[in-house]
Amino acid sequence: MKTNYDIIVVGAGPAGSMAARFAAEQGVSVLILEKDRDVGYPVRCGEAISKAGVEEFISSDEKWIAAKISKFSLNAPDGSEVIIDFGEAGYVLERKIFDYELARTAADAGAEILTRAYANDLLFDDGKVSGVKYEYQGEQKEVKAKVVIAADGVESRVGRWAGLKTHIDFRDMESAVQITAANIPINQDTLYFYFGKDVAPNGYFWIFPKGQNKANIGLGISGLIGKDKSAQSFHDDFMNKHYPNAPILTKIVGGIPCSITLDKISAPGIMLVGDAARQVNPLSGGGIASGMIGGKIAGTIAGEAVKMNKLDHILTYDKAWHDRLGKRHETYNRIKEGIYNFSDDKFNSIAHSVLKIPIEKRTLGKVFTTALVNSPSLLVDIAKVFIV
Repeated sequence: MKTNYDIIVVGAGPAGSMAARFAAEQGVSVLILEKDRDVGYPVRCGEAISKAGVEEFISSDEKWIAAKISKFSLNAPDGSEVIIDFGEAGYVLERKIFDYELARTAADAGAEILTRAYANDLLFDDGKVSGVKYEYQGEQKEVKAKVVIAADGVESRVGRWAGLKTHIDFRDMESAVQITAANIPINQDTLYFYFGKDVAPNGYFWIFPKGQNKANIGLGISGLIGKDKSAQSFHDDFMNKHYPNAPILTKIVGGIPCSITLDKISAPGIMLVGDAARQVNPLSGGGIASGMIGGKIAGTIAGEAVKMNKLDHILTYDKAWHDRLGKRHETYNRIKEGIYNFSDDKFNSIAHSVLKIPIEKRTLGKVFTTALVNSPSLLVDIAKVFIV
């Protein structure tokens, strides 16, 4: 271990590994500090991602694909089911293996990785972030860097230590519960979504196949709803009704930031990526692909800044992210707010309308257009993201 690197990345999730990889590919020295024992553990994710989102960064590999997805099943409160078939366009991952492989690509590019390294503060030089303090094997250590990239998740402390405003309104923080269960007899090529006040008010319930009759079963609800009835209670109600005897293999709970990107995701010496920067699709809550994109942008710019010896170059990151995905996430957020308080009757009506469309002509764009037919301004937003 050296005591000085060009770039330090805190966190070895998909965003952190991609930041490290795209920086290291430019020949600069990179260190990843990961607090857990193993990269990719624990898994806190529904694990669904588009095929295109994966293959921008790594070739598809059967060893980390649990299920290949070609259909959505949208389930209204009255039991109406809308199937959308879009061809093989997505995966449910084995995140533990997938994250490990992403970190390996960073290591292959030259990045060093240190696990069980718990970052607990930052170093500063004339008010600028200049390194990380961390605990390793019971000893307090320090390591200097020209740029620190915070990829430490939704609860990111690194950004807060740097003075960036990382607060999120509790109404934009979804309370989530997910289990992985066995003996779940569902189609292995379909993602199932359930809507309505009894299953996931101001959110949605999901069942994602994991192969061999296993599935990730979870929900996310607004923090506003969670004050009155917990996500765990909604989850228990669903399981007791549909799968009362299913063996539970794993269970996770936590928060999902369904908001637009933070106002500032860079400052002198510091950049934020992934959940730490709120680079999550606010409509779906999905953050794997967008986090990797954020990591790629940040790592590329950080590497350029070091090579040019022009460290202020990292401040161009905010605009680069906004141009690539941030602006689109703002559009998704407006759509989310448009459907946020739909009644059960409204969900049922949407399902009945879409069921009149032949299955070969159904698209997500048509579903949202049907949902927001009385909201002209939001129809423009839908056109922006769903009509190519």
